[in-house]
Amino acid sequence: MTIAEFKDNFSKTTSLAVPVMLSQLGQVLVGVADSMMVGRLGAEPLAAASLANSIFYVALMFGIGVSMAITPLVAMEDGKRNAGKISRLFNHGFVINMATGTILFLVIVLASPLLKHLNQPEEVVVQAIPYLAIITFSLLPFMFFQTFKQLAEGLSQTKQAMYITLFCNGINVFLNWVFIYGNMGFPAMGLNGAGWATLISRILMGAIIVYYVWNSKRYKPFSLGLGIKKLSFPMIARMLKIGVPTGFQFIFEVGAFSAAAIMMGWISVNALAAHQIAINLASVSYMMASGLSIAAMVRVGNQLGRNDIKSLREAGFTVFVMVALFMSISAIIFIVFREFLPSLYIDDIEVIKMSATLLIIAGLFQLSDGIQVVGLGALRGMADVRVPTIVTLIAYWVIGLPLGYVFGFVMGMQEVGIWYGLLIGLTVTGILLLFRFHRLSSRLLREKNSKIPSV
Repeated sequence: MTIAEFKDNFSKTTSLAVPVMLSQLGQVLVGVADSMMVGRLGAEPLAAASLANSIFYVALMFGIGVSMAITPLVAMEDGKRNAGKISRLFNHGFVINMATGTILFLVIVLASPLLKHLNQPEEVVVQAIPYLAIITFSLLPFMFFQTFKQLAEGLSQTKQAMYITLFCNGINVFLNWVFIYGNMGFPAMGLNGAGWATLISRILMGAIIVYYVWNSKRYKPFSLGLGIKKLSFPMIARMLKIGVPTGFQFIFEVGAFSAAAIMMGWISVNALAAHQIAINLASVSYMMASGLSIAAMVRVGNQLGRNDIKSLREAGFTVFVMVALFMSISAIIFIVFREFLPSLYIDDIEVIKMSATLLIIAGLFQLSDGIQVVGLGALRGMADVRVPTIVTLIAYWVIGLPLGYVFGFVMGMQEVGIWYGLLIGLTVTGILLLFRFHRLSSRLLREKNSKIPSV
């Protein structure tokens, strides 16, 4: 790839990725704001938020993964200029997403009493259960929003979802201030107030995006509808073949960090609170990197639809370079400001010191985290999900978490040991997924070149 080609790919990817990155950043900043505002109530409410979110985000990320099946398929059809197929993909995606949201909602509601049996501090569990119940209700409006968002991103329309997300997240922060602390005449709800703010803001997100899409001239050619008539089970199967493994990819990664949170609870309330702060900060860079991952998915899917494999490889490797640069900067920030950043959440000296130590490790795994999330996106754009799912399962649950347990409890390294295990899991994943993209795209290029008749 020449410098001119890299600059062209960089420009195209940036214009597509920046709105998605800002949208993802807006999403995670709500979690940051929640943790900061709840942290002012003390270590116990913050630990309760960590415990509840460790369960909720496993379900949420699975739902996001399922919804992402819409984007690469729409991108491929957009490359072929097939409007009719795009409208059918949206219709089927809506049905799949709402069914998924309903199932996830029921699973969490039925499983929430199990928090009492995870050997967590009793005072933390008491606060976590009602908070978890409230935020679980937000799954359905969130999956509704995701359906429209993934359609728009598949069509390379990323700015609108960004504006909606940022606006509603601002509403969420304002409602946090009202409900958590009892301002403007409302009773002080504490941690539960953060849950109500999340629920209301996500309902608003769904309402605004459907209003925009149904009234925008950009989407008129697709004749979008939300009905359940004329469903094609082969199309549903095709979407689930991408969406379900993608959901499991998210589960294996997010679930690993959730399992780490549970292990932190075995150590102490302070360790769990420190984990919440460090993972909350690490999620900022991760979610922005996931914006680049979505850009990789769309650009690779577009080029695959056009059968331009050379451009597919160039687009993919350009995003790998971009995420490496971005995550390197994030690593420097985490390490340099490791003591200042936790102080924004809580004034407990012991928790701040624990968080600062974990942020050093978070800085070390930034590059691996960015490479692996972009690798998943680029491969998803090629509809390659089965092998990456197996990779994430092995890297996190066969290598990372067991090593974290050994380091933390057998070798006595406690919270630091658990995070070293996560670092190793992320590194293995990043290396294998980068190699996978290189191997598959090289094979596609050879196959295409072999079909070109010689002159």
